[in-house]
Amino acid sequence: MSNYRILVSDPISDKGVSALADTPNISVDVKTGLSPEELLAIIADYDGLIVRSQTQVTAEVLAAATKLKVVGRAGVGVDNIDKEAATNHGVIVMNTPSGNTISTAEHAFSLMMSLARNIGHAHSSIMEGRWDRKKYQGVELYKKRLTILGMGRIGTEFAKRAQAFGMEVTAYDPFLTQTRADSLKVQLASTVEEALTDADVVTMHIPLTEESKHIINKDRLPLLAKGALIVNCARGGLIHEDDLAAAIESGHIGGCALDVYENEPPNIEDAIFQQGKTVFTPHLGASTNEAQENVGIQVAEQVGAYLSTGSITNAINMPNLDANTYQAVAPYLQLGKALGICLAKLGPKQVDTINISYYGSVSQLDTAMVSREILSQYLGSAHNDAQANLINAPAVAKNLGLNVTESLLAEPQDYHEIIQVTITKGDERYSLSGTLIGNQPRIISIDQHSIEIPITGHFIVVENDDRPGIVGSIGLTLGEQKINIANMALSRSRKGNSALCILELDQLPEEVLIDNIKEIGGISSVQLITL
Repeated sequence: MSNYRILVSDPISDKGVSALADTPNISVDVKTGLSPEELLAIIADYDGLIVRSQTQVTAEVLAAATKLKVVGRAGVGVDNIDKEAATNHGVIVMNTPSGNTISTAEHAFSLMMSLARNIGHAHSSIMEGRWDRKKYQGVELYKKRLTILGMGRIGTEFAKRAQAFGMEVTAYDPFLTQTRADSLKVQLASTVEEALTDADVVTMHIPLTEESKHIINKDRLPLLAKGALIVNCARGGLIHEDDLAAAIESGHIGGCALDVYENEPPNIEDAIFQQGKTVFTPHLGASTNEAQENVGIQVAEQVGAYLSTGSITNAINMPNLDANTYQAVAPYLQLGKALGICLAKLGPKQVDTINISYYGSVSQLDTAMVSREILSQYLGSAHNDAQANLINAPAVAKNLGLNVTESLLAEPQDYHEIIQVTITKGDERYSLSGTLIGNQPRIISIDQHSIEIPITGHFIVVENDDRPGIVGSIGLTLGEQKINIANMALSRSRKGNSALCILELDQLPEEVLIDNIKEIGGISSVQLITL
């Protein structure tokens, strides 16, 4: 059996280091505080690397790490690891998404309580020799309407604590089903706007994505109840901080408690830091003795198990496939990725079931990884604190109450093989289909429309009335912005009813262009999709 060396370049718990050292055929070196140059000089000697947030695992580091097989992140975020470069070099990246769940939920809850009762400012007044009882009168949490954006592990733990305090909990998560919401005893909102309307307290437990950036902004802040409190222990950038500062200054928002910021460390000259009713902490959500020990032990066990047995846990970038199987299913993985992304963008939210059907020759392959690829891409834009990937996608779906089924069926009539994905929400159904044409993946139907498009590029998907002039107006709008159309595909349900127009563009358009297309008469929806 091979002997493996692991470098621990950021501090983790002693129990984690001991667990690795006790694993047969593994030796551990703890060298923290390395400069980038020092890390580059020694990384070629190691099979495994364990980091927290300080060490930057760049493409240059990964290129130099000729023996490296796995990078373990003690914590959730992997922004300091170049995941694409790791994949290209065959290095598995693992994180520990559950180790800090309780600590983050408790910290967010503590911030909410401190904000409601002005604990921080009242403490400062006492230390300055003042006795400002009236100035720091607070509000009760009992029977207040709490909105939680993101019902992953942390959001769920926060909800349990809020319910114990007698708060009325509303949750928004685009992939949380009604059944799961009922089991958690929370009111399920169908949109962000519905969730925020008349909320007394808002807390966020979602990742920072293109969709969630500035999810709290000047357009949504007025929806909250007057005097509402806002807590963010998730990611900086979820809140437009200047908009929030203006809303606090106007008196509509009662205050905010922030642990994370758009820029860290933040500039205390920014407007948000000039407001009165605020609580700020320096990104302490996971900073408890228990959480640090948990993630240290967890990452050590995961990295040690992979090197010694090949077991993969919480990997975020690599499918569990041998080389021969991967070569056979690779085109279907590409197709599955496109189907999952398109389904998340185009289909209804908060669905109950997703069914993946394989027709024809593809049904004879090992389709497990293809199903996971579809599911992970579909869940990838979910507002929750767990990053869906090939490894954890089924568990994430189960936690959200999403029923996932797979079918292997006979030969299809129109194509040699088809992958069809159908999602249902009550009586509503929405489906996409794809196939390989000359070993090239293609999407061949979108809901009720037969249409053929490739799976790479920038696409605008437009649903519109089936009448003359609409496609011309879209083309004119694109032309005015000097956006060239590479390909176009059209379909309609029946003459004079509804139609689908898909345009492949040479470049990614700005958001204002999408808004301009939406304003064209007869258009019901516009979606920008990059595959």
